[in-house]
Amino acid sequence: MKILKWVLILLVVLGLLGYFFGMPYIREQTKKNSPEKTATYAKNELELTVHYSSPLKKGRVIFGELVPYNKVWRTGANEPTTFTTATDMRVMGKVLPAGTYSLWTIPGEQQWSVIFNKEVPDWGVTILSGGKDTTRDPSKDVVQVEVPSTTVAQPIESFTIEFEDYGELNMGLSWDQTKIAVPLSN
Repeated sequence: MKILKWVLILLVVLGLLGYFFGMPYIREQTKKNSPEKTATYAKNELELTVHYSSPLKKGRVIFGELVPYNKVWRTGANEPTTFTTATDMRVMGKVLPAGTYSLWTIPGEQQWSVIFNKEVPDWGVTILSGGKDTTRDPSKDVVQVEVPSTTVAQPIESFTIEFEDYGELNMGLSWDQTKIAVPLSN
């Protein structure tokens, strides 16, 4: 009985060490390959921030292979991408209340679904699936829109999210030879 008690204590201690020291180490290592980036926008009463990890192409075919078509993608690497708005706003005419959301996409060959979800999970994918299955809870989706994808002439090495304001505000997502633009307004 004493041996079982010591084995359980040892397992709990190892588990706690792994959680408090191992996980931060793993996160630090993954950020070397996919650095954290932030895109901000402040104009016309809109204050927007997108925080994401930016993986690199590294000679790979991205959409349709590394990131499969017609399957939910956590949109970036490491933790889920977050989208924060300080005020209520509109995404293609649909109301998105002020707050912080996880940003998910479903890439397609011709169009993408862009999803704003009110839950921000720790990692965004299941470890047992090797990162292939997401932890997104569809019942927590607040806004989902469909946008066309376009092909760019020169491959984009680093996954990029940026705000583009050319009279109309768009949130652009681009990587490899693909770009989408999500119309935003207040």
